[in-house]
Amino acid sequence: MRQGLRVLGVAIRTEKAVFAAAVLSSALYGGMTVASAWALGWATENAVLPAFSKGEITSGVLWAGVLFIMGTALLKSIGVAGRRIFAGVLQYRMQARSRRDVTKQYLRLPLAWHHQHPTGQLLSNASSDAEAAWAPLAPLPMAVGVVVMLFTAAIGMLVVDPVLALVGFLIFPAIAVLNLVYQRRLSPLATRAQQLRAEVSEIAHESFDGALVIKTLGRENLETERFQRRAHELRDANIAVGRVRGLFDPMLEALPTLGVLAVLIVGAVRLSGGSINSGELVQVAYLFTLLSFPIRALGWVLAELPRSVVGWTRVQAVLEATGSMEYGSRKLDNAEPAKLEVEGLSYSYGETEVLHDVTFDVPAGRTVALVGPTGSGKSTLVQTLVRLVDPAEGAVRLDGTDLREIAYGGIADSVALVPQQTFLFDDTVRGNITLGLPLDDQEVWASLRVAQADGFVSRLASGLDTRVGERGTTLSGGQRQRLALARAVVRSPRLLILDDATSSVDPQVEAKILRGLSSRSAGAPAERARNDANGAGAGATMGAAASTVVVVAYRLATIALADEVVYLEHGCVVDRGSHDELIVRCVGYRNLVTAYEREEAERAAIDAEEEVSA
Repeated sequence: MRQGLRVLGVAIRTEKAVFAAAVLSSALYGGMTVASAWALGWATENAVLPAFSKGEITSGVLWAGVLFIMGTALLKSIGVAGRRIFAGVLQYRMQARSRRDVTKQYLRLPLAWHHQHPTGQLLSNASSDAEAAWAPLAPLPMAVGVVVMLFTAAIGMLVVDPVLALVGFLIFPAIAVLNLVYQRRLSPLATRAQQLRAEVSEIAHESFDGALVIKTLGRENLETERFQRRAHELRDANIAVGRVRGLFDPMLEALPTLGVLAVLIVGAVRLSGGSINSGELVQVAYLFTLLSFPIRALGWVLAELPRSVVGWTRVQAVLEATGSMEYGSRKLDNAEPAKLEVEGLSYSYGETEVLHDVTFDVPAGRTVALVGPTGSGKSTLVQTLVRLVDPAEGAVRLDGTDLREIAYGGIADSVALVPQQTFLFDDTVRGNITLGLPLDDQEVWASLRVAQADGFVSRLASGLDTRVGERGTTLSGGQRQRLALARAVVRSPRLLILDDATSSVDPQVEAKILRGLSSRSAGAPAERARNDANGAGAGATMGAAASTVVVVAYRLATIALADEVVYLEHGCVVDRGSHDELIVRCVGYRNLVTAYEREEAERAAIDAEEEVSA
């Protein structure tokens, strides 16, 4: 209960004006509810009973009764409308605020934190948990209005007849005790149900992402059973919550009705004794009849508090998560190719060390190939080069500046990564390349030419305006990789990192791409000088700007185009030098490269045989 009230306090302090408007509207509704009971009692005593007893009624009394009843009804309607509108604004604003805060925190937290949390759980934090945290805000203004209404009603009933008032007041302690028992029964069940919602979301997300694996391996039935088991657990948890609500809700609803019944019984006795008149009895009884529904609003708020606390706790766990990266204030103003230095770098996943004392450098404008067997730490090393993760020891420097000292956004302005797993948005080709940058089509086509993607893009039905589908499903793997490369090139990075970024591209096309990157780097300074002399802007050099290139390579053709090769094994730099030097002196490198050569030769032979047979 205390935690739930603290959560509500956060919303009230955040949206003071909206909450105040909702409460004032609810108070108007509550006051007019009490006033309507008084108006009905007055009309009964002064209009209805005289009409029955004397057979006549004056027009003034009749119109006064009509105006009293209609006026209170109109003001009550205004209060209801205002309460619902402002309560909705309050709830939806807080939900939107929580979703934005959670999403911003996701973007701030390092990749290492995301590795430890399932995607389905993160989706649940930003959706159902944020929704659950502020669910009580919808009935909250009404509940506050009920307090005003009860206070006003208590005064009115005490004025009319203290004995009847005390009889009616007996229901309030009963409601408080019933709600306390209700909270204790419901809270653990609501916690379990909310956790299962996240787990169901997690399994569904994995199934969608792994659809290709599931279908090609014929695991549909097993995956369906896995999802079904957890979905059934969620169903059972929700049914358990429903049972508790189904048990307590009728009790909460019955208590005000029992209060009305008690008031009528005692009131009838007092009416026969002459202690009160008929109008006063009708007024008190009708007031309790009206209060039976608003009192339920208190139950609604209290019923939502356990689920609200669970959602709030799960959201706060994200917002309070540690590990967000700290940034410095240094800026990289140089427009020339960057010099990269890696010194004594080590990194671990938990207790498993994947990089140890890695040291090498890449001179500005040069191309270096990172080569190593599977599991040697190449992709993790790449993540440290763009500061997706920070090393446990050592440093990565760009132009002599530690990446941790660079201001927020500075690395993204100077470094571009094309990762192993290509991701495209459900957008147009242009949208996927620019990603919101104000670039003209000439710059986009220039980057497509460098990535050898201009040919197939020009053949698409709508060219740059062609939508590629979710994750680029309408394109082949090689086409997706080339668009991802163009997306990096169009930003004129000073350091371009390719993590096996052309593995799905034909060797001939890959060679053209790498030659284009090499000639681009070689010719860029002169091109930039010519543009500067002609007064051309930065956009004029797009597609010709120089880059230092680091490429994770497997194919010999790729490695041969590099100025230097850095060979890794078991997370350590074993040797570095040119391809010709390493092939002679480094046994591990020679065995790995020749194995790749044999595989490529066998694949080429198979392709040739298929062409002949065709």
